[in-house]
Amino acid sequence: MEPQLIKERIALIESKRESLVELLEQPNLGTLRIDVNQALEELDDLIDEFRRTFPESGP
Repeated sequence: MEPQLIKERIALIESKRESLVELLEQPNLGTLRIDVNQALEELDDLIDEFRRTFPESGP
């Protein structure tokens, strides 16, 4: 896979991260809150790993 394509896909993922944050703020999530929190943690790990691999791509 081309590095530029990976960069574009990571940028798209980063742009959608806020949706998970907003979902996490909902008071009626119940046990789904655990899954949303886990998804955010894994997404942040993926973004961090990407930035370590492609340091010139960070914000």
